[in-house]
Amino acid sequence: MRIIDKVSLFYQTFKGEKSIIGNSLFGLPIYCITVRKSDFPIIVVQSGMHAREHITTLLSIRLAQDFYNFGRVGTVHFIPLINPDGVCICENFNRLYKANGRGVDLNVNFPARWGMGEFNKIISGDSDFIGEYPLSEKESSLLCEYTLKVKPNMTVSYHAKGEEIYWEFGQKGNMRKRDKSIANAVARETGYKVKLTPNSTGGYKDWCVQQLKIPALTIEVGADELEHPIGEEYLDSIYQKNKGVLNVLTNALTEKIWLKNL
Repeated sequence: MRIIDKVSLFYQTFKGEKSIIGNSLFGLPIYCITVRKSDFPIIVVQSGMHAREHITTLLSIRLAQDFYNFGRVGTVHFIPLINPDGVCICENFNRLYKANGRGVDLNVNFPARWGMGEFNKIISGDSDFIGEYPLSEKESSLLCEYTLKVKPNMTVSYHAKGEEIYWEFGQKGNMRKRDKSIANAVARETGYKVKLTPNSTGGYKDWCVQQLKIPALTIEVGADELEHPIGEEYLDSIYQKNKGVLNVLTNALTEKIWLKNL
């Protein structure tokens, strides 16, 4: 079964709150699952942005069902497949494809030092093309619009691979201490390494940090030695490392754990 079909089936059978935030360039629906346990904190979890990393979509579905069943506090908006067109290209034509249907890498298409990344490209292709201008793509624009609509206190972007956590984008002072503390809490939960990426720009995480001034994590799942796209046989082991992440984050935001380090 195709990834888009698995997401569609989950959406159709999910008993809780759900919506379609818009459609991709090729007209495929972009689904959202919302789980409300309390009004605060609000978290957006997005995945499937890079086509060949669609293992994150399947992880997001499992985490959504988990939070629906066992979540304790907070509201989480899960967008499990923000790039359905790219995933279809990956599944049918090019297994290493990362971009969207127009050959734009969505994770360098956001207005956060757009076009200044080390590996940015100005020609469309499988990866790293920044687009003609920030938010030139339907998918990145829809994600921004939805994020502004729900006003999250934090966002999480699931990518693959390497088992690393990225959190930094020029924060200073207490904001920096806050975001680093939250990243470290997730690192303790998952066993992943916290890492700086000073030469990476234009990502959704970067935009959330720079424009919204909220904590934003990119979590890279799957061991680095695994090949793209990571097979579903590794989903359970990835899930086991990430199943507690949302409770860690909601607790961190509720209890303001970073204040202990100020």
